[in-house]
Amino acid sequence: MQDLQHLLSRYLRDCQYQKGLDSKTLKAYRIDLTQFSTFVCQNDLGLTREGLMEYITQLHQQYKPRTIKRKVASLKAFCNYLEYEGLVNESPFSRLRLKLSPPLILPRTLPLSAIEAILKSAYRVKKEAKSEERHNIIVRDIAVLELLFATGVRVSELCTLQYEAVRLDEGEVKIFGKGAKERYVQIANPDVLTALRCYTEIFQKDIEQAGAFFVNRCHRPLSDQSVRSIVTKYSKLAGVENHITPHMFRHSFATLLLEEGVDIRYIQRLLGHSSIVTTQIYTHVAGKKQRDILSEKHPRNKIRSM
Repeated sequence: MQDLQHLLSRYLRDCQYQKGLDSKTLKAYRIDLTQFSTFVCQNDLGLTREGLMEYITQLHQQYKPRTIKRKVASLKAFCNYLEYEGLVNESPFSRLRLKLSPPLILPRTLPLSAIEAILKSAYRVKKEAKSEERHNIIVRDIAVLELLFATGVRVSELCTLQYEAVRLDEGEVKIFGKGAKERYVQIANPDVLTALRCYTEIFQKDIEQAGAFFVNRCHRPLSDQSVRSIVTKYSKLAGVENHITPHMFRHSFATLLLEEGVDIRYIQRLLGHSSIVTTQIYTHVAGKKQRDILSEKHPRNKIRSM
């Protein structure tokens, strides 16, 4: 078998150019696989079942189940690649039974009232803006907040959104998701479309210069951190005390649609999930709403105890 480090480099190169994985996924793979390579080389174990079991044992001593599962998944994908390419006779995972069940962590969501308060705080400060520059920045912030909730877009997807991907006349956005997958999300709400049109009219030149739909004060693409700062800023202005993240808008988008009776497979497509299993976690959150409805509205409440 070829040198392990060489195989890792070859695999990551194929992940980038053949599979089209995004930079963040590639970075995670590189970290996980380099960690494994360092461990087996230091302990003179190699890419064997013995080396694999020793490595997993060490992971259990250092990390939580969710992290272990991710690192093992990265390693398994690498080994499957080696077997498929004929670079090893058999993957060390063959006939190896592993049970890694991380605890179920429900996504943190926002009630609709909190989202409404955050949006209202942004529109309010826009009216109070005392300079054109200040007004324009708030217009951009509103467009960011509206699009986050209207589409359930990930922060990384929002920051890499191209101008031509936002088709306001058609009322749709083409989003480039994980694994270079494309999906279309319709925008039917007139207030959201108005916010996006207002933003594009003001920042048209900056958008063309940056090559991205959302831009910062320096005429460059908006960063993930800038989006987080926008969400934090208007959450505080709205008096929403909990730590609010952009991803909570995505979770709320999915959960609130589910509570309105939207089919989970349609929500899966809107979110860009490759598997329905990923989307099903929202059914646990929506279940809380069901309990509230049944506790308040169930006809049994009208029957006196016998």
